[in-house]
Amino acid sequence: MPPFIVFEGPDGSGTSLHAKLLYKRLLEAKLSVISTFEPTDGPIGSIIREKLKSHDEIPPDELQKLFVKDREWHISEVIKPALEVDSIVISDRYYHSTICYGKALGLDETKLKNLNKDFIQPQVVFFLLPPFEVCKERMSRREHHDSLEGNELQMQVYEMYKKMAEEDPSIIVVDTSGEKEDVAESIYKHACEKLEVLVKS
Repeated sequence: MPPFIVFEGPDGSGTSLHAKLLYKRLLEAKLSVISTFEPTDGPIGSIIREKLKSHDEIPPDELQKLFVKDREWHISEVIKPALEVDSIVISDRYYHSTICYGKALGLDETKLKNLNKDFIQPQVVFFLLPPFEVCKERMSRREHHDSLEGNELQMQVYEMYKKMAEEDPSIIVVDTSGEKEDVAESIYKHACEKLEVLVKS
């Protein structure tokens, strides 16, 4: 099966940017690759996006169940079909977000993990973790904010990502506070070390 690569991190960490930059680099290497994201633009993901943008009140457990339902759609309609035709898949966010954001919102970690335990496991996971102040400053420049971007919640989310990375040595932690070109090159090299298909390219 071709590689499944996931980018994770708190808001403002650069997951969308660096997922796209790695995707572009692999395309240039003439590899078959798709770039995707969560929440998706599918039927459930679109509902999630609207609720977050409108700041609608939604209980944390219901929100995370929506994320899980969206992930089920994502796997069946996007990720699995791509892997089955030997395409590399790069996803901006995956189940780690449900666990970190869910815990920060006061939900039980075991229950969150159980909701996600049967999903496809990525071969490579990047946690993008610049200093929290960098994330905060980047978020402040955004024109629009969703209901999960408050500083207090984001600080808790940041700590959850740090803790998860400390507990799982397979996670590659990258400080994205430097020049984006240097960070992108570091990410590409890490990916090459992990995945023979990239080294051969």
